[in-house]
Amino acid sequence: MWLIGLAVVLAVGLSFAPLAAEARQAGKIPRLCFLELNAGLSRSLYSPFFQGLRDLGYVDGQTITIDYLSADGQVERFPTLAADCVRLKADIVVASTTLAAQAAKKATRTIPIVMHGLGDPVAAGLVVSIARPGGNVTGVSMMSPGLAAKRLELLKEVLPRLSRVLVLSDLGDSIAAPQLRELELATHSLGVTLLVRDIRSADDLPAAFDAGAKERAEGLLTTAETRLSVYRDRVLELAARHRLPGMYPYRGWVAAGGLIAYVSYTANLQARTAYYVDRILKGAKPADLPIEQPTKFELVINLKTAKALGLTIPQSLLVRADEIIQ
Repeated sequence: MWLIGLAVVLAVGLSFAPLAAEARQAGKIPRLCFLELNAGLSRSLYSPFFQGLRDLGYVDGQTITIDYLSADGQVERFPTLAADCVRLKADIVVASTTLAAQAAKKATRTIPIVMHGLGDPVAAGLVVSIARPGGNVTGVSMMSPGLAAKRLELLKEVLPRLSRVLVLSDLGDSIAAPQLRELELATHSLGVTLLVRDIRSADDLPAAFDAGAKERAEGLLTTAETRLSVYRDRVLELAARHRLPGMYPYRGWVAAGGLIAYVSYTANLQARTAYYVDRILKGAKPADLPIEQPTKFELVINLKTAKALGLTIPQSLLVRADEIIQ
């Protein structure tokens, strides 16, 4: 039976070879389709990826053509955008969110798709396994076991008396549920109660914070769905108004005024997405490229925000911080 399985894997992998080979033909510039949720977000959040491409010799308009297709914050547009990638005859698709990758996989089983820092690709139905993706999807995941729980643990370290936490999560994203399960398990040892609010649009935020105030929330945590990043400034504004110390999944949130972040989506990990693009355009098969998970994490603290909230950050956290924003 294992010989049959091996034959299937080889057959699937070989089916992607013609596109990569075609991209290497003399005189043909490969075409990359970048599926993004929000154009403004992508230019800042994903800059290490585009720099990684340039470092590998891929210059837009010269040695590669990049089509930036933005959903403008509306995830329901991804199926249409994925179909556009097929229509444009892209040699490779880079998907910056789980929903974008799922739409791309439905649109094509032949064009290679590279995930750019997504959540759990197995749970999302994108790949067979981390070690052997087994289809036309591979790339980088920003999730690792225990990461959500670690963020809650760090927030508790900042606020030792923390007992009630407002959690903002986009429950429509498949990576939300695993994070919430982790958080719920962590509550038993940390002695906290989660007040989870589903955020599907910016209009959901005021009601979420009002509910948190009514239920006496003492801290804020956001899970790591891309849609929430689109609402970053509004979240930070409301957190400041309600004087809620917040734990966030991205460095940019702290640079913009958030209190603390524990980050897996480092610049180095983003640059690795460019490595996958390079390997595939040079003939590698997505099915054979294991998905990379984070091994480096960064703790970022904003002391100006701490002062505004009247908080003293424990020295034990300050000495462990990778970056302190004054």
